[in-house]
Amino acid sequence: MTNPLITISNPRSPIAEAYRALRTNLEFSNLDKSLRALLVTSAGAEEGKSTTLANLAVTIAQSGKRVILVDADLRRPTQHQIFELKNNAGLTDMARDDALLAAPPLQDSGVPNLQILTSGQLPPNPAEILGSKRMSDILAALLERADLILFDAPPVLAVTDAVVLSAKMDGVLLVVSAGKTKRESAKKARAQLEKINARILGAVVNNVKAEKGASYYYAESN
Repeated sequence: MTNPLITISNPRSPIAEAYRALRTNLEFSNLDKSLRALLVTSAGAEEGKSTTLANLAVTIAQSGKRVILVDADLRRPTQHQIFELKNNAGLTDMARDDALLAAPPLQDSGVPNLQILTSGQLPPNPAEILGSKRMSDILAALLERADLILFDAPPVLAVTDAVVLSAKMDGVLLVVSAGKTKRESAKKARAQLEKINARILGAVVNNVKAEKGASYYYAESN
């Protein structure tokens, strides 16, 4: 099985370099407003959002920033699989247990400066949890422990979770899969996020067959 963390397994590859370019573009897109909480989502399922976010988290941590990656996809969580971690306690446990606000169940990723908050047990009401006052308290607790919090959220068009959570974020990145994501689906996803005034920073297009082999690039939205 191919290691999804190419920024670790092959850091000199064109794809890993593209992730570093994405990191740089994010830094320059936020000169006027600090970016402390970023949500990554997609229009539909299996468009590469979780792998994209995991590799972005690695590259940002490698630059020296303290990063917490939160698996807020409470329907099909995958970050614990990508980083080969247990999912015994995570975000949903913080939603239930007051003590965990003071001591979040963060796990070391194996990458310096990068910690992971897995999803925890899947709840029957993900959107209610993500849009709750408790979620704002969780975010505040995590911000005390990191320079940047990255959230993996479900696809926009599948459920309301990403839209609800984006209202609490400083910015949103939309992942688009070349040759798979339909143009109309991407437009609908963006429109839904704009309805609640989400700050869309741009789109990450993956599976692009570039001349030099890079598969990811960043396009800032207008």
